[in-house]
Amino acid sequence: MNKELNKIIEKDKARELIEMEQTANETGRRSFLKKAALGGVALGGMMNASIEDTVAMVTQNVRRSSAPSELRITDMRYAVVRHMGRGPIIRIDTNQGISGWGEVRDGGDERYALMLKSRLLGKNPCDVEMLLKEVRQFGFHGRQGGGFSAVDMALWDLCGKAFGVPAYQLLGGKYRNHVRLYADTANPRSANWKERMRELIDVKGFTMLKFDFGLENISNRDAGIVNHKFWSNNNDPRTQYARSGNWGQYNTGTHNYMGYGRVQHPLTGVQVTEKGLDEIEAVVAAMREVVGPEIPMGGDHFGHFDINNHIRLGKRLDKYRLAWLEDTIPWWHIDELRMIKEAIETPVCTGEDIFGLRGPGQGGFSSFGFKELIDARCVDIIHPDPGTSGGCLETKRIGDYAENAGILMALHMAGTPICYSASVHLAAATENFIGMEHHSVWLPWWESMATPTGTNKLIDGGFAPVPDGPGLGIEPNLEVIKANLLPNTTFFAPTPEWDDIRSHDRLWS
Repeated sequence: MNKELNKIIEKDKARELIEMEQTANETGRRSFLKKAALGGVALGGMMNASIEDTVAMVTQNVRRSSAPSELRITDMRYAVVRHMGRGPIIRIDTNQGISGWGEVRDGGDERYALMLKSRLLGKNPCDVEMLLKEVRQFGFHGRQGGGFSAVDMALWDLCGKAFGVPAYQLLGGKYRNHVRLYADTANPRSANWKERMRELIDVKGFTMLKFDFGLENISNRDAGIVNHKFWSNNNDPRTQYARSGNWGQYNTGTHNYMGYGRVQHPLTGVQVTEKGLDEIEAVVAAMREVVGPEIPMGGDHFGHFDINNHIRLGKRLDKYRLAWLEDTIPWWHIDELRMIKEAIETPVCTGEDIFGLRGPGQGGFSSFGFKELIDARCVDIIHPDPGTSGGCLETKRIGDYAENAGILMALHMAGTPICYSASVHLAAATENFIGMEHHSVWLPWWESMATPTGTNKLIDGGFAPVPDGPGLGIEPNLEVIKANLLPNTTFFAPTPEWDDIRSHDRLWS
């Protein structure tokens, strides 16, 4: 494989990209027009122009160092930043000096992307759909969708740079110039949470918010939560389910298979008492009082309890007109989600861990994906994370399918400026989009991780101006990334161990 790539590189260095002398006669001119038509460039109006004008018009937005039809993938490298625990960034290189950037979803493993490298080497990154079909079978739900999604982002970045257009243009154009963001808010248990909430609105300019509320806000758990000691008492050898005594979704056995954070919500046997509901409602009431009635507020991270208790909670909170209740129970419990949706007035929202419109399946067979969720009409709002759902192209298809069913789309996003920018292009190109998460409002070095290549800023108040530079419209700031590497990780080092295909992966005989 390496020998073939070296031949491609040497061949590219040895030739001129466009020899103007060969276009002086009509035969040469038509040959040039045929090559320039790659990617659907419209040439019909140029057929009567001079060859000089034709060349100028066709190539005005095409990178001069790029001949898109001859572009080939030569390498994939990565770095992992200490963002949201770990944020793997990938770089796909080509034989023409153009690199495309992608990101494995926050908390994911860079190896989900690296294992796809051998299936991409030597291919033209502008053949986006074909390449994604080649590797689709390796995508899956949750963080396992991060590798496929990162490759999608990098391919659109490369293709946009090769043709000199923003990624949204390649996705069908844009519906909006600014993408509305929603911010995760301060913890209502912190001392200065009210001041930070007002800062988000009055200073930072956000017009949409989301906050976490749930069992962790119940002060007297003995009076507020039924069955909590079984999951949280590490001193009792008969209750070996929790990793720590702290009550919370993430620090009670997230990695322990029988920990509270790993057991499906309806299977915990946890219930909430009326006193517990009183305390949760008090948190929501205080939040609504601070932000006022105009600001949409989504709710998240309630705890692992069953549908009956979620219905009780939802009815309590209906009067506060929340934007949505997010991920009440695991997303594959379609019938139970529909029961919650039909029982309460607050919109139900889920989807951040779902891969693909039709799931990981390919061709004539499929597994559970957004299609089943949408067809069942069990949610009011779908909530894909482009870092899991499949990047730009697949999530665009998901949004369009939901639009046909009259369902809105919000985007979950907790990544670096790379996943952020890819998500902005996607949001701009999808009509039923309503808001995108920005999870790093309080991280001082987040914005400095990338520099826009066009005229628009990365973020402007509570909105993301749609990038107008080619590809994703940003270039990573390597010095900032290097300064914030996850300890004991490499910085875009060579990855030759991932170059060779070692298996026959066809899914049929």
